[in-house]
Amino acid sequence: MTFENGADFQEELVVIDDPAAGLSGVIAIHSTTLGPAAGGCRLWHYDGTADLARDAVRLARGMSYKNALAGLPLGGGKAVLRRPPGEFDRTALFHAFGEAVARLNGRYVTAEDVGTSVADMKLVRERTRHVAGLDALPGRAGGDPSSWTALGVFEAMQAAAGRRFGRSLHGMTVAVQGVGNVGAGLCRLLHAEGARLIVADTDARRVARLVEELGAESCGVDEIAAVPAQIFAPCALGGVLNDRTIPLLQAKLICGAANNQLATDEDGAALMRRGITYAPDYVVNAGGIINVSAEYLGETSQQVRARVGLIAARLISILREAEDSGSPTNRVADALAARIIADAMPGAGAGAAATRVVAPPVRPPLVFAPATG
Repeated sequence: MTFENGADFQEELVVIDDPAAGLSGVIAIHSTTLGPAAGGCRLWHYDGTADLARDAVRLARGMSYKNALAGLPLGGGKAVLRRPPGEFDRTALFHAFGEAVARLNGRYVTAEDVGTSVADMKLVRERTRHVAGLDALPGRAGGDPSSWTALGVFEAMQAAAGRRFGRSLHGMTVAVQGVGNVGAGLCRLLHAEGARLIVADTDARRVARLVEELGAESCGVDEIAAVPAQIFAPCALGGVLNDRTIPLLQAKLICGAANNQLATDEDGAALMRRGITYAPDYVVNAGGIINVSAEYLGETSQQVRARVGLIAARLISILREAEDSGSPTNRVADALAARIIADAMPGAGAGAAATRVVAPPVRPPLVFAPATG
């Protein structure tokens, strides 16, 4: 398999396959320069292994950059698993996944992501200690990280709106695509701030709940990018900002929780040409991994709150540099994160990363299968 993944630090691609447990997927380890590769476990419908692996590689890269910019002692990784058709045994699947994580001996730390839950991570914990996103211990960080993700996106949106529009979020229209745990949490924060909400989700029950609870307007998932709104918040799956949707956007600020919002790197430049401010996804949605990191390292929720509080300032710095340099915000953020990682690599000299990023060789894919005999 070959992948177009930015080809900067990708270290390892682990193929995991246990048919008896219904487990099929990959673990992508992008970089362990700053620490163990950390990133959630996604369980989703995929047609082919190539698409699944390509998604994992892109998501792992985003986690490396997210963790670097958040100042965390973690590298980046991601597990992407194919959801079995119909009913399946979650206990068997996540026990088998936990065994695959354990065999990596701490190179990868997993947590929940799209399609997985705290309950699933508890099953993983029965097979490995290299997992976070569990119930919080007294006085410690932990638990469902979605509320921290929502808070970080909200505060980043507040700061970006102040810079772009010169006003608060009160009375502004925000279109939110995807109202799962993070998206719904973001909607509640926006509602409390006095924003007008337009929401969309593939699950009609989620939409109905927010229409009743918050007085939000509903919209189709495929139409929401084009609705009249000052702000568009993608909070579902990636690739929503592409050559089809970008020409339709009416929003002048994009700030949401979804990973890999840009279908391609060039889409960031396309947004800039249209005069749309893009808040790089992995900059603003770092609250969840900040909580995961704190749980794994035994830190407190107060430390999580302090780190999440830095997200907005980090975003404003990136927006300012993008304006000064005339570069798309995604490229400014990528360059900054790559510089942090490269400067931490063995043998990196002062200023070396400004001219060249040296990547370790990509290791051939490993295959983890259940023992036989």
